[in-house]
Amino acid sequence: MKRRGEANTQRRLAASVLKIGQTRVWFDPEALDEINSAMTRGDVRKYIGLGYIKKRPKIGNSRGRIRKRHAQKAKGRQKGQGKRRGSANARLGKKSKWMVKIRGQRSLLKHLRDSEKISKTVYRKVYRLAKAGSFKHKAHLITYLRSKAE
Repeated sequence: MKRRGEANTQRRLAASVLKIGQTRVWFDPEALDEINSAMTRGDVRKYIGLGYIKKRPKIGNSRGRIRKRHAQKAKGRQKGQGKRRGSANARLGKKSKWMVKIRGQRSLLKHLRDSEKISKTVYRKVYRLAKAGSFKHKAHLITYLRSKAE
């Protein structure tokens, strides 16, 4: 950011003293003649103390929009077909899907056995069927049990 009437040496020295990049150094336009006379780091420090040389603020990317988007995604929004890249298995692996499914089915079976809605023999038989992947989901398992009860 070199301007007319400004020496590069002073900008370089100021950047070094302030421990910032040269583009972040700000010179007071009314004190340029004085700043140009600065030849040492000590002179530059003096002008920093007087407020003729300052640091420009850092410019960063705002995360506000991203935070808002993450909050919406946590609620299950913005996950439609158009937002998806990759297959269902790429988004959540086969093993993870299986673990979620089988744990749900097994916990349901244990609950039904403990509350004595199904016998231990039925529990064992259906547990093996679940392990074999016979049921798509818990509702499917319940419909199977109902059909066998009748």
